[in-house]
Amino acid sequence: MKTTGLNFRHLHFFWVVAAEGGVTRAAERLGLSVQTISTQLALLEQSVGTSLLQPQGRRLVPTEAGRLALSYCDQIFLLGDQLQDVLRDSDSGKMRLSVGISDSLPKLIAFRLLEATQHMEAGVKLVCVEDDFESLLADLALNKLDVVLTDRSVRATASLRVFSHLLFESGMQLYGAPKLARKYKKNFPASLHGAPLLLPTRNNALRGRIDAWFVQHDVRPDVVGEFEDNAMLNTFGRSGMGLFFAPATLAHDIKTQFGAELTGDAPELREQFYAISNERKIRHPAVETILAAAQSGAFTLPV
Repeated sequence: MKTTGLNFRHLHFFWVVAAEGGVTRAAERLGLSVQTISTQLALLEQSVGTSLLQPQGRRLVPTEAGRLALSYCDQIFLLGDQLQDVLRDSDSGKMRLSVGISDSLPKLIAFRLLEATQHMEAGVKLVCVEDDFESLLADLALNKLDVVLTDRSVRATASLRVFSHLLFESGMQLYGAPKLARKYKKNFPASLHGAPLLLPTRNNALRGRIDAWFVQHDVRPDVVGEFEDNAMLNTFGRSGMGLFFAPATLAHDIKTQFGAELTGDAPELREQFYAISNERKIRHPAVETILAAAQSGAFTLPV
């Protein structure tokens, strides 16, 4: 059997030195001597036939070949960590599902989607990571995640082989703390002229549709807050700072968990929810369960 000839221990030292920016800090992190790290780096460069690091001021930075090697190292050692996790999980008899949750996705929607996996015959261990959309796509491309749950689709390109699976969509409703909701409920939506509103930021997929809805109804609310994180937006809404939109499918949860009251319906406003994967055909059993539940209409009505 042909081998690569690479010493992966040496490769790991290179990876740490590049991350730390120097041999001394890498040696401290690894609990080894500076001489040991330097010697093994030299052996690695000798084995690959090129320099991987070069001095830049007081730091060591990757050469062009080093940057190429680092892109492989990220995947090699990530897969090594994942292998250890999978082997540990196999002892418990549970399958692992690594999920990226977009910070713009309502957390109640994420819970509702992932709850479906907890009723599978085979146990599922959830590992959930919340981040901005672009960072999650990068992690998905590196196979750090099995799926990304978000409120927007993404177009596959030559450099980004990902696929969008529409789970379901929901009309929107406007909510607020009881006193605020009652004040603006009459003559909705004309009543929203000058009303305090909490909205997602303009990089959110829904924001453009909300702004168009305001123009359609000829109202100019007072936007008192804009938020990238949906959970933060809801928290400020619960405090009574302003009215806020939420999917109609979460009506029961919004009322019980946030103590908010319905101000008015905006059924023309639609929000879509997607599962983003590396494959056109989903193969992970837990993600298949989510898709099957979505296709059955399980998420389209309040529970």
